[in-house]
Amino acid sequence: MKKRGLFLLLVGVVMAALLVGCSSSKESSGNGKSGGKKIKVGFAIKTQDSPYFVTLVKAVEKYAKKEGWELTVLDANGDTAKEAENMETFITQGMDLIFLDCIEPDAAVPSINKAKEAGIGVINLDSGVGEGAKDITTVYSDNKQNGRLVGLAYAKKMAEKEIKAIILSGAKGNVAGAERRTGLFAGIIEGKTGVSEDEAWKQAEAFDKDLLSKGKATNKEAKFTVAGQGWGNWTEEEGLSASEDLITANRDLTTVLGENDQMLFGAMKALDNAGIDGVDIVAAADGAKAAYDLIKEGKYFATGENSPYKVAELGVKIAKEILVDGKDMWSYDDITLTKPAAVTKENVDKYYEFGF
Repeated sequence: MKKRGLFLLLVGVVMAALLVGCSSSKESSGNGKSGGKKIKVGFAIKTQDSPYFVTLVKAVEKYAKKEGWELTVLDANGDTAKEAENMETFITQGMDLIFLDCIEPDAAVPSINKAKEAGIGVINLDSGVGEGAKDITTVYSDNKQNGRLVGLAYAKKMAEKEIKAIILSGAKGNVAGAERRTGLFAGIIEGKTGVSEDEAWKQAEAFDKDLLSKGKATNKEAKFTVAGQGWGNWTEEEGLSASEDLITANRDLTTVLGENDQMLFGAMKALDNAGIDGVDIVAAADGAKAAYDLIKEGKYFATGENSPYKVAELGVKIAKEILVDGKDMWSYDDITLTKPAAVTKENVDKYYEFGF
């Protein structure tokens, strides 16, 4: 009887140890806790003055809630001083990690480095930061390849036909905008001439240089001309203003290219006001549901997928790898990109739910 009692006691001890082990495992990976402590994350957003940023915040909230994390969002309203104050608040609160969508790349560097000194990693969402920033990574859509894939699709549509276009750009010196339009140029040149991708990028960069210095550019082999460039500050209203004179001066254009959807909505109004129809509308990247609706109707050729949901999902995935799985936060590449896609009438239903 003594032996049987000892055996049962040992079985009980082993089972208790296994239950404790299982409980500990669940606590660290399934309910928003790491080492028994609730995970606290901050999100410093630059502004919520457009549907993209509003949706980005909602998406981060959605995925953080799914992990059981406590998320605090602070809005800088486009003010770099307020952004720095928000970052300081998160550092003081002892956040486990901070997401940041910064206003100005260089202005954000001191706050990021201060967070690192406090042992808090920063993941940038949507916007890159300046040199010297000790951040984990920057997560955003692949501007270059989004533009290229849209350009390739449009080149296929136009085949041997001549393209005479104008282009609406967001802001002078903006890196994302330059990547988007250069990608468009590369895709059109590659698709219409059959050159290699590397050669297409070289020609696209020369094309963009001509456009910026001369106000227009032509690639004869591709039968592709951009007759003018307008600066629409990413908005529909300024896209309308920026395109009016260009459209009036080029009533025979085939195409309006753009670096986002909102500016092209303005261009569509300008075309309508001028009584011009049959012009293709082609965005290098964005993903507004209003654009997707127009794509379904055949009134808008394509846009590249720049989904706030996919940026947020990837950012939270990386954060979980660090906070829950214990991955080294300094092991990530400087840039982490979402998968590029040209959204056209043929595939728009596949991407619609990830629009904004």
